[in-house]
Amino acid sequence: MKVALIVLCCIAGLWGVPALAQPVPGDMKVQWDAGAADCQAHPQRRLQVHRYDEHTYILRESLCQTYEGPFMYLLIGSTRALLIDTGDVADAKQMPLASTVLGLLPTVNGQRLPLLIVHTHGHLDHRSGDVQFASAPNVTIIGTDLAHVIDGFGFHQWPDDIAHVELGGRKVDAIPTPGHYPSHVSYYDGNTGLAFTGDFFLPGRLIIDDTAADHASAVRINNFLRDKPVTYVLGGHVELDKHGQVQPMGSNWHPDEAPLPLGKDDLAQLPQVLASFNGFYSQSGRFVMYSQARMLQVISVVGILLLIIIALSLRWWFKRRRHARAGHPRT
Repeated sequence: MKVALIVLCCIAGLWGVPALAQPVPGDMKVQWDAGAADCQAHPQRRLQVHRYDEHTYILRESLCQTYEGPFMYLLIGSTRALLIDTGDVADAKQMPLASTVLGLLPTVNGQRLPLLIVHTHGHLDHRSGDVQFASAPNVTIIGTDLAHVIDGFGFHQWPDDIAHVELGGRKVDAIPTPGHYPSHVSYYDGNTGLAFTGDFFLPGRLIIDDTAADHASAVRINNFLRDKPVTYVLGGHVELDKHGQVQPMGSNWHPDEAPLPLGKDDLAQLPQVLASFNGFYSQSGRFVMYSQARMLQVISVVGILLLIIIALSLRWWFKRRRHARAGHPRT
């Protein structure tokens, strides 16, 4: 048996297949706080922390603090830790993000493990908490604009190459996934098999800024993950209920929320789903896709047309009133 195992390991090495490549299992049995219809009457804990495994944490900001309810992910290696996104709340008194995250970091030789903060993208609900870490020692923050993303990760040919973040016995791959946002990055942790896709792919609304870039990103991430074990695909929000219906926009209460994790098979459907996107608004099964920029443009055009109609109506009303007065002069 030992000889056979050695032979298999040698064959795996010759063919470039890592031996014992299965990810370490973790705990995804968690009930996320549902928020409340009346947050003042039913206050919620501000930040929920779930320990996926000894070195991996999933954090979520309360729906009562921000209807976005964003998720953040803390990955701890032997030489440094990685925090993906910092949420929607800047005020540490309202959201104790920095103190919570720094408190989860282990101490090595009397010093807290260094922390690297990265983001999936630059929308405020994913980076507002950066300010809480600004004065903390041994914390590095990579900016969210494209120049800082390329330089901070060391991308050589954005968006076609893959960058890597070494945490010490734990390598995290950074995969360019623009489309929702020009500098959007998704991440893959080989130790756990977890893929972190931010707002590019989540159980909710897929807001697409650049259709061609989004489709190319879907192909790119699937090509990268094709031969890799994927335990779960974890996005930045949950916006669906358990029946696959979209939660009301801006709601602080998700009483029947869908699970956070998606699967590798779900992600594999994305290129085909995006191919059917009409560039404005469309739905394919539980995938709701729309272009926020185009919808805002339509709203703006409609608003301008309404103002024009109102102005013409007022002009007509005043002319009619003048004619009526001219036909009935006062005596």
